[in-house]
Amino acid sequence: MARTANKDVGGHSFEDYFKRATSPLLVLHLLNEEPMYGYKMTQELKKRSNAVYNMSFLYPVLYRLQEQGFVTEFSKEINHRLRNYYAITDIGRDYLEQLKVKYQMLLVAVEDIMNSSATSESETEEPADELEGDSEAAMVFAK
Repeated sequence: MARTANKDVGGHSFEDYFKRATSPLLVLHLLNEEPMYGYKMTQELKKRSNAVYNMSFLYPVLYRLQEQGFVTEFSKEINHRLRNYYAITDIGRDYLEQLKVKYQMLLVAVEDIMNSSATSESETEEPADELEGDSEAAMVFAK
């Protein structure tokens, strides 16, 4: 079976993996603004991302964040309809701040890699010069 250009070996695309990895960050970010019910979260993600972020696996993310103590769930009746809302906890806010730092660090690192060349000034020197103290290694590079 041939692979398509947008699918990896495991059958998931880069976009799928990226969304899965960033979904806790985005869910906590939304809940840090205000408590929300599931449908509203999916609509907010879709709206804010110009329909790029369509999270079909929201509830497993919410349940995992709830198990970890980062999110709580409560019911609220609106127009005679009971809705389950989710809210961020204090430790969820702390975790969100950690995720933001890690995300920014990784984003900068990826940008640095993508914007740099394969060789830098320090790497253009001859290998034997770098290994002057190691005569055996210097002889291998000198050959």
